[in-house]
Amino acid sequence: QVQLVESGGGLVQAGGSLKLSCAASGSGFSINAMGWYRQALGKQRELVAAITRGGNTNYADSVKGRFTISRDNAKNTVYLQMNSLKPEDTAVYYCNADGTYYTEISATPYNSWGQGTQVTVSS
Repeated sequence: QVQLVESGGGLVQAGGSLKLSCAASGSGFSINAMGWYRQALGKQRELVAAITRGGNTNYADSVKGRFTISRDNAKNTVYLQMNSLKPEDTAVYYCNADGTYYTEISATPYNSWGQGTQVTVSS
C-alpha cells in the first residue's frame, strides 16, 4: 500500500500564498508522476499541476505563472507553492501519485490519492 498524506491547506486572503506538501509512505514502491488536483464545490476534479520523476512539469492554464510544483525524490514528497491566490482557487486539493508496487514475486502498477486538504481564498 502507498499512502499519501497532504498538509498545508488553510484560509488565506486573495493575493496571498500557501504551500502544500504531500508525502508518500509505505514500502516496496517506486513513484513515477506526482500531481495535484482540485475539486471545487459542485465542480469536477481537475488537474492543477503534475511533475514526472525527472522533473518535467505540466500546469493548468488557470494557474500558470502563479503555482509551482516541485518534488523531492529522496523524501517521496511533492510540493505545490501557490502565489497570488484568487477566490476561484478555493477547493479541496488532492495529491496523486502513480508508480509500481513491488513484492518478492510481482510488480504491480498503482495510482493513489491523498485524503485532500481544503484551501479557501477570501476576497
